[in-house]
Amino acid sequence: MPVHLLYPSNPLRLKQPDEQYLAEVEAVRLVGFNVSLFSLEDFQIGSFRPFPPLPHGVKILYRGWMLSATDYESLTAALLGCGVEPFTDVQSYLATHYLPNWYPLISELTPETRVYPSNCELELELRRLDWPEYFIKDYVKSLKTSIGSRISKPEQVTMVAAEMRRFRGTIEGGFCVRRVENYFTETEQRYFVLDRQPHGISPGVPAIVNECAKRIPSRFYSIDVVKRTDGQHRIVEIGDGQVSDLVGWTPEQFSRMLAASISNRP
Repeated sequence: MPVHLLYPSNPLRLKQPDEQYLAEVEAVRLVGFNVSLFSLEDFQIGSFRPFPPLPHGVKILYRGWMLSATDYESLTAALLGCGVEPFTDVQSYLATHYLPNWYPLISELTPETRVYPSNCELELELRRLDWPEYFIKDYVKSLKTSIGSRISKPEQVTMVAAEMRRFRGTIEGGFCVRRVENYFTETEQRYFVLDRQPHGISPGVPAIVNECAKRIPSRFYSIDVVKRTDGQHRIVEIGDGQVSDLVGWTPEQFSRMLAASISNRP
């Protein structure tokens, strides 16, 4: 079954891609994919009108902004209502979008992590852990603005949580507390896994990426790998491939990877 790509439109010019995805849309079209656009703003208030209309008999691969579990369920329902299939179903989306779902599968390959409900006494939980440092995030994202997510004192977590709610509007799922490891940050690279096959922007894939691809069965996801100061590769993040930024990839490299891996022809 051929794959048809779906991107968010420009909020002001609905027949043009969102500026964030403009270069990628041009690149995937050049390698032969057909593309439709939809207004994310209209979708979130209950209206789903892709342009051009979605053809029957295709799978739809969404590429766009992160969606909450509820919004992704709604998108899947909307696609099925149009007579097409999602490339990634809801269960598979959350399998790599939510850290607690992928962490148990690769726990020794990534920093130690504890998961807590959003209404817990997080400062008390950190004191019980008694780690030298803590990295705080929800199931999806960390705090990249304000004071950031890395703290050394449990009492600092109150401010981190407040700022997460302020900037993101909610704590998605709950809190994930990760043990801090020291990395050579300039070595971080993003890989994509498509149907168990890992892809990078340069020849050769680290063994840790191949191992991850064996363990996580989702069809399409990203893996961020960095070298720790002891020389070991570590996985720092996994995310659903539909909502992962290119991070080091050019749109042309990404589009060629898709075209070599999945069918875009009837």
